[in-house]
Amino acid sequence: MMLDMSADAAGLCEFIDASPSPFHACTTVAARLIDAGYTELDEAVRWPDLPGRYFTVRAGSLVAWNSDGPSDAFRIVGAHTDSPNFRVKQHPDRLVAGWRLVALEPYGGVWLNSWLDRDLGISGRLSIRDGSGLTHRLVRIDDPILRVPQLAIHLAEDRKSLTLDPQRHVNAVWGSGDAASFIAYVAERAGVAAGDVLAADLMTHDLTPSTVVGADSSLLSAPRLDNLASCYAGMEALLTAQPRGYLPVLALFDHEEVGSTSDHGAQSNLLTSVLERIVLSGGGGREDYLRRLPVSLLASADMAHATHPNYPDRHEPGHLIEVNAGPVLKVHPNLRYATDGRTAAAFELACRQAGVGLQRYEHRADLPCGTTIGPLAAARTGIPTVDVGAPQLAMHSARELMGAHDVPRYSAAMRAFLSPD
Repeated sequence: MMLDMSADAAGLCEFIDASPSPFHACTTVAARLIDAGYTELDEAVRWPDLPGRYFTVRAGSLVAWNSDGPSDAFRIVGAHTDSPNFRVKQHPDRLVAGWRLVALEPYGGVWLNSWLDRDLGISGRLSIRDGSGLTHRLVRIDDPILRVPQLAIHLAEDRKSLTLDPQRHVNAVWGSGDAASFIAYVAERAGVAAGDVLAADLMTHDLTPSTVVGADSSLLSAPRLDNLASCYAGMEALLTAQPRGYLPVLALFDHEEVGSTSDHGAQSNLLTSVLERIVLSGGGGREDYLRRLPVSLLASADMAHATHPNYPDRHEPGHLIEVNAGPVLKVHPNLRYATDGRTAAAFELACRQAGVGLQRYEHRADLPCGTTIGPLAAARTGIPTVDVGAPQLAMHSARELMGAHDVPRYSAAMRAFLSPD
């Protein structure tokens, strides 16, 4: 199968730029699903008994599935919609030495220094009161309204390094002069009255567009590759998956970067309730649902560490990972990743079916390892799980880097996983 490298890389760039927040990511995916004939279902109403292509959205999370064909088990690609960034505090307004500041707080394991001296926009959700009661409205400001300024080197105690205090050093300037209400400004830009705003979930995003880079156009530079690149691969896979005895599912969760413990994170009941309702709407019972889980498979799709050319000593010597060399199977004996021999073999077969290479990653034993939705979803559902990803550099930076040719290979592997021969 020939893979269209340039089209897939451009598609991922467009997807990322359209999705500055988890709420926008779900909206972007939902629009693609609707164009492909999927129907959105409300969790609070009875679901149709007929097979078909459906999805449901819970805040910044989304689950979609294709039940058009007969199935005895689920094949699931799971990923997360959130990325480390700066979030706007509840009372954000500050005035210091004539500078108007917006008080920000780091979300997740954000690499603080990478966000300094960047033009930042604002995105997220406003909860507002209108004539029909409480509604939620997406907001996105792509103008360069915020900037977190670096300290001049002449004022630093140590000119070789600077330690940033997340409480004092990451507030953004947005003007000068008298104090002003930032929430009122955002409300005005969203076209609503400031007095109607009851709550706000706002976050910053880097305004530099995603782009293919490198003298040979073999690299892709973008924000939020961790983990919108996996959301994109999963979405593309679901849209082209052919049910062959398995029911393909895409599960995109918010809040992975902060532990997944929320009403719509990977530790919530979102996936389990959707899977059970799929079985029930198809005429099965709870016994049928429970019997499906141990014979199903879940691929926890999160990005992987490529070997850093300037820090090769920070990587396990026997598991060096290259960009543009195919997806990465992630293994951790202490279960920071959920992969075991059974699930590793299943993903190896998917890569062979897709005609793409597979790399194998293990973390250095003397360094703390990050984790994914994999162990959490496996424990929550009882579904055997494999942790996989695409290789990248600068994970959790405001700007990240991956191989452009890995984009179609990643999607192809996910498609084969959802539709095994």
